[in-house]
Amino acid sequence: MDARTQKSELTRAAIVGAGIDLASAEGLEAITLQAVADRIGLSKSGVFSRIGSREALQKAVIEEFGRRFLADVFVPAMQLPKGLARLNEIVRRWIIRMRDVEAQHGCIYSAGAFELDDREGPLRDLLLGEVTRWRAALRRTVLQAVETGELKPVTDPDQMVSEMSALALGLIHDIRFLRDPKAAERAQATWARLLQTYRA
Repeated sequence: MDARTQKSELTRAAIVGAGIDLASAEGLEAITLQAVADRIGLSKSGVFSRIGSREALQKAVIEEFGRRFLADVFVPAMQLPKGLARLNEIVRRWIIRMRDVEAQHGCIYSAGAFELDDREGPLRDLLLGEVTRWRAALRRTVLQAVETGELKPVTDPDQMVSEMSALALGLIHDIRFLRDPKAAERAQATWARLLQTYRA
């Protein structure tokens, strides 16, 4: 990669990063080319030339948030064997990320869902696709733990994923709105109790 291309890539990364910061603080609808340009000291046309339209920038923000989320939560857990060890590691990392990242900056998955729940359009469709893929990955991991014999054969994976997602939403509420310093500990205890009901 030559220096010019590298600089262009770094500038694009800075634009998307600023968009994530803006979305986390004020919502996806707050993302505009001008608002991002002001944050990083570029002209509006400079942002447009590297990213395209406002909608393209909003989409890039959702995709990059998803990439970072999976890199922190899902990818490292894939190093563990299929089954309960992997499922436990995913939830452990999910709670840690909520405590260390989303507690400070907000969660685009959860905040964006509330922001876009009653709207139609490509932005909602993209966010829905990201969240649906995440839940599908969780579902596969639950099924693998059933296949290894560590979870009960009658385990309903959709029900378990729904409960895990509810735990995460409860955590983001308590950690950001209630500012409960023990929210992550409580979430981990809730997960341990929930998991016990599914163990073979």
